[in-house]
Amino acid sequence: MRTKIVSAFPGVGKTTYHKNNPDTTLDSDSSGFSWVVNENGEKVRNPEFPQNYITRIKENIGKYKYIFVSSHKEVRDALLDNCLYFYLVYPDDNRKDEFIQRYRDRGNDENFIKLVDSKWDEWMSEYYWMDRGCEKLTAYDGWNLDTVLEAQDRRDGGEVIQEDVEELN
Repeated sequence: MRTKIVSAFPGVGKTTYHKNNPDTTLDSDSSGFSWVVNENGEKVRNPEFPQNYITRIKENIGKYKYIFVSSHKEVRDALLDNCLYFYLVYPDDNRKDEFIQRYRDRGNDENFIKLVDSKWDEWMSEYYWMDRGCEKLTAYDGWNLDTVLEAQDRRDGGEVIQEDVEELN
């Protein structure tokens, strides 16, 4: 089976897609790899991250159609360092307010919401300027991960879709 590694922004739909397609997807949340509890009971960065995460990804290539991974810069850089091509899925930058509300609605921690709010422009710029090792896929208004992947699968099959034609006009 050909596996596509999908590095997708929080809230774009990785978990929902996985719940609807558990046999063909692996939703690999990086938090279980990036944090450990030290001898004092404190949560600290895992010194083996992100290589331990990359190892998990590599172990599952060929087992799933999609492996969903974090969009953190450390993860993207590690994918590149390990010559693992990936699809980078991120929302159109004008969807910030929608995504902030989405995080509130799903019960995300307020610190997470503040972080995304303060870093949104920086992260969108990073994604926009990323120029190697991945194919960038934008989740436009009304699009979620399901819509983006469906469109990408159709493009991979050589099919021209209406959105492509409209974009050229």
